[in-house]
Amino acid sequence: MIVDVLNSKGEKTGRSVELPDEIFGAQPNDHCIYLAVKQYLAAKRQGTHKTKTRAEVHGSSKKLHKQKGTGGSRKGNIRNPLYKGGGTINGPLPHGYNFKLNRKVKDLAKISALVYKARENKIVIVEDQNIAAPKTKDFAAMLETLRGENRKTMFVLPEYDTNVYLSARNLSSNKTVVLSDLNTYDITNASVLIFTESAAKMFNEEPATEVA
Repeated sequence: MIVDVLNSKGEKTGRSVELPDEIFGAQPNDHCIYLAVKQYLAAKRQGTHKTKTRAEVHGSSKKLHKQKGTGGSRKGNIRNPLYKGGGTINGPLPHGYNFKLNRKVKDLAKISALVYKARENKIVIVEDQNIAAPKTKDFAAMLETLRGENRKTMFVLPEYDTNVYLSARNLSSNKTVVLSDLNTYDITNASVLIFTESAAKMFNEEPATEVA
């Protein structure tokens, strides 16, 4: 797959980058995408929900009245779950929602998500950005030109660049990441993927992942 390299104004530079068929021409696996996105969202959950049991709520531990002879039902203390202010029966406890996913499954999910973006022509390659000083207005104008009518973009760099990050951090419709931090959720959540030329060339340097 060959993609033209554009400049910040959206014009062709005359250069192109060949994206390897081992990644962008593979057969996508929808179930792997589902598992990877599910794991990502599950890991973001705090899992701090908690209710108090009858051992944790305030109230006397004295039995309300004797067991027999009152004509009423037998009762324990005021912390009984049947009373207002009593403990909760089988309530939620703090726990994590994250689960393990094999590396091959996560790699296949990422490849599958990239394949879908490639098929939809939602991958753009822009020449490397040499920003001397952070300027959000200029960076936003470049994104507006490159992404067209699409609103959500993900700008992918080969390595961390302070000026690029400072220019992009206040743009709510864009997320800037390093290629090594790319994950399936971010790929599927973005409308357009914008790779810098150096970042796109790194696909040819990485070892091919076996796709079953």
